[in-house]
Amino acid sequence: MKKIAGSIVAFIVGIFGPSAGKIMGIFFISMLPIIELRGSIPVGYSLGLPWFTNMVTSIIGNMLPVPFILLFVVKAFEFMKKHNIMKGFVEKLEKRAMARSESVANREFWGLMIFVAIPLPGTGAWTGALIAALLKLDPKKSFLSVFLGVVVAAVLVTLGVYGVIGFFF
Repeated sequence: MKKIAGSIVAFIVGIFGPSAGKIMGIFFISMLPIIELRGSIPVGYSLGLPWFTNMVTSIIGNMLPVPFILLFVVKAFEFMKKHNIMKGFVEKLEKRAMARSESVANREFWGLMIFVAIPLPGTGAWTGALIAALLKLDPKKSFLSVFLGVVVAAVLVTLGVYGVIGFFF
C-alpha cells in the first residue's frame, strides 16, 4: 500500500513539479462549501501559484461536487428527512436555498449563472446546484449554467486578487 501511495505522489509531483502539494491543497479548498474558489484563489496567490494554474485548479475543484449535488441531493435529503437523520439541518438548508432562489426561478439558466457568478459567500456552485436541484431544473442545463457562473466568478476573483492585491504588494 505504501508503494502505491508513494507512486501516486511521485506521479503527481512529476506532472505538477514541486508545486504539487500547493495545487492539491487549492483543489481541495475549492471543493469546500461556502469557501469554494472564492477562498482557494486568494490562498493560491498567497502560496505563490501562477494565476492560471490557480484559477484552473480552483474551477475544476469547485465543479467536482456539482454533478453529485444536481443528481443526488434531493433523494439524499428525502432519505434523511424520512429517517430523521439531521432532519432539522436538511430543512434549514432547503429553506435557505429556496429563499435565495427567486432570481434563479424566474430566469432559470441566466439567473442561475449570474447567481453563481457573484463572488460572495453563499452564492457559489454548491448553493446554485442545490437551488437547481430543489427547483427541479434540467441537470444538463444547470451544470452548464453553474459552470459558466463558476468561470465568471473565478475570473473576477483572480483579477481582484492578482490584479488589485498584486498591484499593491
